[in-house]
Amino acid sequence: MDLIHIRDLRVLTVIGALPHEQEQAQPIRVDLDLHVDLTEAGISDELDDTVNYGLVADEIAAMAADNKFVLLERLADEIARNTLRFDRVEAVDVTVTKLRPPVPTALESTAVTLHRRRSDVDIPMLRPHEAIIALGSNLGDREGFLRLAVDSLDRVVAQSQVFETAPVGGPEQGAYLNMVVKIETALDPFALLRRCQRIEANAARQRVVHWGPRTLDLDVLFYDDVTISSPELLVPHPRIFERRFVLTPLEEVAPERCPDGWRDTLPPDEVTPRGQLRR
Repeated sequence: MDLIHIRDLRVLTVIGALPHEQEQAQPIRVDLDLHVDLTEAGISDELDDTVNYGLVADEIAAMAADNKFVLLERLADEIARNTLRFDRVEAVDVTVTKLRPPVPTALESTAVTLHRRRSDVDIPMLRPHEAIIALGSNLGDREGFLRLAVDSLDRVVAQSQVFETAPVGGPEQGAYLNMVVKIETALDPFALLRRCQRIEANAARQRVVHWGPRTLDLDVLFYDDVTISSPELLVPHPRIFERRFVLTPLEEVAPERCPDGWRDTLPPDEVTPRGQLRR
């Protein structure tokens, strides 16, 4: 896991076991290491794909200033819990340093360091979003490219079998392998679109001819129950209900998304089942 470092955050807070320490705020220093997967941010250069360390620092400073603590251990644990509430943070290392310990010996500071994971403190991730994505390939190692896509997407909770279909529209080209997957993701719709485009690029997808052959094609069909209409993304996908090669695998993954009687209304395009995607 990658790391985001927050260093030397200075906060005034009431902390200590002695009576006078519970009457006046004193300075502490907080250092954090946030364990985060920064793959998306490293590629996209988008703030939404990382953790905003400024917001983390503000949250920790406000929490410490507004509460009283006896032990550094208790304060450090509370800092960890607040940090783990930020989406994408899977674990955190917290060091809290007391800069003026009230002891008679010459002592510059004292500190505690703890490590907490999201699972340790029973803080669930934010509710994941459900997305349904159509996959297609008709160039090169078609099944290998589908497997690449499935392995590269977020948590796949359901997937259809693979279907071989004749091309619809565009120039003369070979048959496609198509399938549909349902995933759970913490990405917003546009970050998910960027993820799909990067997966296509990893499969050497080239956008030369409209509706032309391609090594890999990923279309976001649904994202929760939201409707998006923008130049970059249309959700639900506008041509879902015109395509037997989409509806056939979609029916295996999310039959409730298919319109009633669709098999009787669409032209009988050739869609041949090929079985489950081989690992």
